[in-house]
Amino acid sequence: MALLSAQDAIIKWLSGDYPLHQIILGRATIAVALTLILVRLEGGWGLLRSRRPGLHLARGLLLVVANVSYFLALAAMPLAEAIAIFFVAPLFITALSVPFLGERVGPRRWLAVLAGLCGVVVMLRPGEGAIDPVALLPVLAAFCYAGMQILTRRLGATDKASAMAFYVQLTFVVISGAAGLAIGDGRFAGSGEPSLEFLFRAWVWPGRDDALLILLCGVLIAAAAYLLSQAYRTAEATVVAPFEYIAVPLSAAWGILLWGDWPDLTAVVGIALIVGAGLMIFAREASLGRLLAARRPLPPQR
Repeated sequence: MALLSAQDAIIKWLSGDYPLHQIILGRATIAVALTLILVRLEGGWGLLRSRRPGLHLARGLLLVVANVSYFLALAAMPLAEAIAIFFVAPLFITALSVPFLGERVGPRRWLAVLAGLCGVVVMLRPGEGAIDPVALLPVLAAFCYAGMQILTRRLGATDKASAMAFYVQLTFVVISGAAGLAIGDGRFAGSGEPSLEFLFRAWVWPGRDDALLILLCGVLIAAAAYLLSQAYRTAEATVVAPFEYIAVPLSAAWGILLWGDWPDLTAVVGIALIVGAGLMIFAREASLGRLLAARRPLPPQR
């Protein structure tokens, strides 16, 4: 999460000078190369063969939409507020697990989902006039990310984490490259709105320092994705997942350090509701897991 928050800060830093699809193409190209090394180390090229390529494509497209929505929000929002709204994703995962995975969700977890959504409403600031559409982008990102994780659960039984990471990054390369060819000349730029400018700005050749930052983004996303996959592979999700929320104070620290974005009282209340709801869900899942383990019959003694 420390690596991901640093990557977010870099992309927000670059958002005033480069188009999003150019940054993503550079990042994803580096990440693909590094992920192929991991695939080779984990078992060879045979890991890339999959019986469900359609699910890989759908998963990659959902993550592309999630990333694009989230990074467009970063261009116009404080980093801490964007990441806090995005962390409504675990609540969406809980809700979507009922129709798509057949899981049961009790009243306590539904109450946590409701509390988290109230936090999102607080951060949308409806009492201050019209809701800024940019603030809805992290909500869209969270929903698409939740859908991607639902597909990850289905693919995880048959496909390695490195293979799933490869297909995701390959999807990023193809779509960002196509976007560059279609709108990379900047003919749709000029609106003056930060998020739209970030999307439609013309490609420019980066200077040495900026090129190194884009290269660093690729290294950070490849390393972070692998570390998260290893964490979830070797420990229970209810143990690992709460640590993801460390991204919220880290993002706040980056925002204060680089842009002087101090969260106001409304943002703090919304962040507290979203983070508290997410942690409540993880705590409840951990409690249910311990209860089921206690009820499970002991194996026969030999």
